Amino acid sequence: MKKAIHPTWFADAVVSCACGNRFTVGATKPELRVEICAKCHPFFTGEMKFVDTMGRVERFQTKVKAAAAQSTVLAARKKKKQERAESLRNPKSLKDMLMGLK
Repeated sequence: MKKAIHPTWFADAVVSCACGNRFTVGATKPELRVEICAKCHPFFTGEMKFVDTMGRVERFQTKVKAAAAQSTVLAARKKKKQERAESLRNPKSLKDMLMGLK
């Protein structure tokens, strides 16, 4: 095994979370900073909280809203198409057409 190629091991590296929690672990850096830890993670706390990185949650929510709007438009088109097909299958009689003019 080659000498002096392995990184320095820090047995008491300090991990600092964005929530203010600090704890020590073994690592190759003396200090680590994290955005979320076991004290503030939604899985461990039981709170309903979005853990968002780079706006992914907002992009997903806008896509869901757009899909819902599009589905209503497509449903209306489908209903209109079915009504038109129904009217072509069952044409009105001359009497019905003349009664509709009054």
